[in-house]
Amino acid sequence: MNDAFPWITLITLLPIAGACAVLLAGRWQIAWSRALAVAVATASLTIALLLWHRFDANSIVMQFSESHPWAPSLGMTYHVGIDGLGLLMVVLTAIVVLMSVVASWANPQHGPVYLALALLLEAGLFGTFTALNFLHWFLYWELSLIPAFFLVRLWGGAESARASTQFFLYTMVGSVALLIAFLAIFVATGTFDFLELATMAHSGQLAAALQQHLRVSGMVLFWAAFLGFAVKTPVVPFHTWLPATYAEAPSETTMLLTGAMSKMGIYGFLRILLPIFPEQVQRARTPLLWLAVASIVLPAFAACVQRDLKRTFAYSSINHLGYCVLGVCVAANVTGLANEKAAALTGVLLQVFSHGITAAALFWFLALLERRSGGFRGLDDFGGLRKIMPVFSGLMGIAIFCSLGLPGLSGFPGEFLIFKGAFPLAPWPTTVSLLGLLMTAVFLLNVIQKVFSGRLNERWSAMPDLTTREILAVAPVLALMLLLGLDPQLIAGPIHATVMQWAGQVRF
Repeated sequence: MNDAFPWITLITLLPIAGACAVLLAGRWQIAWSRALAVAVATASLTIALLLWHRFDANSIVMQFSESHPWAPSLGMTYHVGIDGLGLLMVVLTAIVVLMSVVASWANPQHGPVYLALALLLEAGLFGTFTALNFLHWFLYWELSLIPAFFLVRLWGGAESARASTQFFLYTMVGSVALLIAFLAIFVATGTFDFLELATMAHSGQLAAALQQHLRVSGMVLFWAAFLGFAVKTPVVPFHTWLPATYAEAPSETTMLLTGAMSKMGIYGFLRILLPIFPEQVQRARTPLLWLAVASIVLPAFAACVQRDLKRTFAYSSINHLGYCVLGVCVAANVTGLANEKAAALTGVLLQVFSHGITAAALFWFLALLERRSGGFRGLDDFGGLRKIMPVFSGLMGIAIFCSLGLPGLSGFPGEFLIFKGAFPLAPWPTTVSLLGLLMTAVFLLNVIQKVFSGRLNERWSAMPDLTTREILAVAPVLALMLLLGLDPQLIAGPIHATVMQWAGQVRF
């Protein structure tokens, strides 16, 4: 669909303008800045849903496209557009940012500067998920890092300086590797355009150009690009920055990091690695599959021994995104079996969306618990909360069971389709990955038992349950988990054409 109105430019610039307005409003009244931040995030979600409504689910071309020369001598073009993948990521980002801003409303420490940085992060994410020229895309990729760093550094816990520095350095190393890889590609091909590079890769022109102009193997550039996305996702063993960052960041910031920002890595696998390095992905089949398995199984075991609830859910996030990496790898590496590839890739996108809203909701509940307990969040600090906080315990329990993959909730369809597609394509790695599912059930049920069940810790006997306003705030998210669990076609429909295009292209 070609629309004369620049919807993508609007949705990207709106949070930037909103951030400036929030800072100005905060000079007179903090309450105004909070209300304005919620209004801007709501407006962004409204535009995202409008794009969803107007999106042609039967088309495989980029829609709402805009293309303007920017710096032609540098190969830089303002080229934006969305397919099913980009649309899903834009809507997910808008939902998660609105959740985070609403969750921050009751936190007195989160004033105009905090909210402005959250909106700037939203703009960076929108740009990352819509840009189709590498340099243009890379600007947003890097700009999203800046507000995230300050959100962790300035409002985090006692170890926030170390955690934010580690987060910054890890992601910068990955970004440098990405930049070097694509500068080499530009020297060989003269283009930064993702769509052109994908076409060249599938015709064999990209590999020939690299050999002719640089005498460098595409495999070297593939691993450099892979490093950038592996750190961001993260993939084991490039994950060590994540637990400390998620634990030290304010829970409202962790909502942004796990719900939206971690999806940048999976997006890179699907938008860049799979289309532009198809031959290299196939040749790297074995190590990629076992890295995916490690990302599923090892974090699940690590989560079982954590005593800090934020660290528990941080490792759970790595575990759940490991399923997505497995789905991408198996779909790219086997000849034929198009239906299985399509199932795995559909499962990946369903899992990305479900994990985004579920993980953000879990950290939202932790934020509510921390405020009531004065900052306590240890697994053994509570007990018997369902006796005094039945509504909180029940609603957080829904989010936990969604994360566990209970049928009827949004976490189930994605995991089911990933494993359904993966078994015929890679039987042994998929079988070992099932151990991650088992351990996920173990540590999540342990959280329910330790926090909600058993004897009540008398220290919390007067802890209040959720207020009506808090219930109304979290209810739409939980309703969305139930709706997508019962009718996953709401997401699978718009992404079907994109998935089938991928399934048809990744054959060798």
